[in-house]
Amino acid sequence: MNFAILQFPASNCDQDALHVVKNVFGHSAKFVWHKDNSLAGFDAVIVPGGFSYGDYLRTGAIARFSPIMQAVQAFAANGGPVLGICNGFQILCEAGLLPGALIRNRSLQFRCEHIFLKTAAHNSPFTNKIPEGKILRVPIAHGEGCYFADEATLEKLKANRQILWQYVDAKGEQTESANPNGSLQNIAGICNEARNVAGLMPHPERASESVLGGTDGKLIFESLLSWMESKAAVKSNPEKITLGLAVGKV
Repeated sequence: MNFAILQFPASNCDQDALHVVKNVFGHSAKFVWHKDNSLAGFDAVIVPGGFSYGDYLRTGAIARFSPIMQAVQAFAANGGPVLGICNGFQILCEAGLLPGALIRNRSLQFRCEHIFLKTAAHNSPFTNKIPEGKILRVPIAHGEGCYFADEATLEKLKANRQILWQYVDAKGEQTESANPNGSLQNIAGICNEARNVAGLMPHPERASESVLGGTDGKLIFESLLSWMESKAAVKSNPEKITLGLAVGKV
């Protein structure tokens, strides 16, 4: 699989994302500059963390107008998987690829620590390999990670099971103290209605090697790769898949 890792001025987690895809999982990954306008040849897009354009105006507000984001919108509209991490989540919301917005942490403090996540929906390309009941321990590093949306949007997210991850304590309870930024519904990450675009504030790429203190983040990448491989198998041999489904072998 070939991953596009977007780069904006002041991106600082692009190297981390490329390292995980190439050196941890053994897949191809290339940087795509914000002024480029094509994603031809890529199978997935990662919009990494950092401080795109110095977070001027507000996080993601300028990055959404980069030429590459038009290509990302077309890529997503055609069913391509897109994962936004931290600033990437903010950019996807600003670009309208995900609903809601990320605003200043309720504490008005930058939070850099490990948190716990509960997977709220396992039927997505980004969560299908996460075991039921598994509590993920991954790091955060953000000052504007408070997820906000109006009541109608929140109800729609819940009804469609678009809330993928929520902040919890070590026992899996959604408590106020477990919520590092004041996000509504303890929301840490969501997906779009088509389920091929997702964003989360925590950094799974920083929790994908034991040398970093944990590997829970690998499950998110493993989920995405498994979904992509299944999709590629169907595309390359639809007759075999159809026959397998008919006889109950797939």
